[in-house]
Amino acid sequence: MHLLQAGVDITTIAMWLGHESIETTHMYVEADLAIKERALKKLAPAGPGASRFKPNDGLMSFLAGL
Repeated sequence: MHLLQAGVDITTIAMWLGHESIETTHMYVEADLAIKERALKKLAPAGPGASRFKPNDGLMSFLAGL
């Protein structure tokens, strides 16, 4: 799924995985999307006060040092 999202053609992915056809590869893509959809349905909607996480400078410095 990550390769597909990065723009790698599904035919290339199928060849790398040794799949005989792209239908086999596509089955995994569909399964992955179905799993994500089920997980999202279990979540409560974000409230009006929800905001995007913004790391502070200390955290960014720590991550840059890794």
